Amino acid sequence: MTVRMGARGVATMSARLRGVPIVVASPEGTTVDDATTMERAIRSAATVRGSTSPNPWVGAVVTAVDGSMFDGATSPPGGPHAEIIALTAAGERAAGGTLTVTLEPCVHHGRTLPCTGAIVAAGIGRVVVAIEDPDPRVAGRGIAALRAAGLDVSVGTRSGDVREQLTAYLTHRRTGRPFVVLKLAATLDGRIAAPDGTSRWITGPEARTDSHRLRAESDAVVVGAGTVRADDPALTVRHVDGRDPLRVVVGRAPAGARVRPCIEHEGDLGELLDQLGRRGILQVLVEGGATVASAFHRARLVDRYVLYLAPALSGGEDGSPMFRGPGCTTLASMWRGRFRSVTPVGDDLRIELDAGSATADPKEACSASVTSATDEGQP
Repeated sequence: MTVRMGARGVATMSARLRGVPIVVASPEGTTVDDATTMERAIRSAATVRGSTSPNPWVGAVVTAVDGSMFDGATSPPGGPHAEIIALTAAGERAAGGTLTVTLEPCVHHGRTLPCTGAIVAAGIGRVVVAIEDPDPRVAGRGIAALRAAGLDVSVGTRSGDVREQLTAYLTHRRTGRPFVVLKLAATLDGRIAAPDGTSRWITGPEARTDSHRLRAESDAVVVGAGTVRADDPALTVRHVDGRDPLRVVVGRAPAGARVRPCIEHEGDLGELLDQLGRRGILQVLVEGGATVASAFHRARLVDRYVLYLAPALSGGEDGSPMFRGPGCTTLASMWRGRFRSVTPVGDDLRIELDAGSATADPKEACSASVTSATDEGQP
């Protein structure tokens, strides 16, 4: 069965964002395979990306015995989890049905009661889970509790897709640090500002809107003090709906800067990430400028690079490059990653690449300091 999103789907998405239980029924007698139902749960999870942190953005679907389907997605912190919303929507029809959920149900008391107890109490007969939750308070215990209660539990459906969707959350739970995204907007010849320091705007309005969507998905945004002095950015979310991220300045922000209130940090960037991780920050967006970008890159602290490239050429070597300071000395020591996607955005290109395994000792490849990122003069 193919699930189509029409006017009902739009209303469903809006209601989810308001935390209202959703009822979306399929015709009686129809059957949907696990992969298709998990895809539906993944779409539900995507609608709440950016509103659930520090909790993961999870989607769930209850499929009743008669084929009716009921969706749920994680509420903002303190609200019900995806499983509870789906179970509430299904009501008595959950008995004997199947619960499909993108992440292992919780078994611990946090801001809400454990989901496992509610699943058992609802009379669910089977649970389909995409991936286990690496959070040490869960880590397989939720699945074990459901099986101990006599439920049939299947694990692994669409696991790759869910790991990709929850990359930031999984990184945080496994390392204690946020997932780090470095975003840069540049000309085709790699310049992020003209020789006079102007950088507004290299890319077009569609790319800028897309970058604000990326900012809305991030819990914190990091810039250098030089960028604050040069551009006085507000670092708020505009053009799209979403929460403003925590603002972090590497160095000291001038009094009266629009970025205030903010966290100011001087010293080791790894310590900054540790601090942000302890605050429950799941994803950090590094927005530059060139000195801060270089510092994160050389320290091998970037997990994903997002480059917006404009169909423009600076035509010389006197503009501001993406990275400041000396680069690699030989091809053998050059950093190499893995392309994830190349997507047209208006007249520009959005290029995503993930950090690969290091090809050389970063100290040999990049001789500049990786901890001093406060002496920036241009964005």
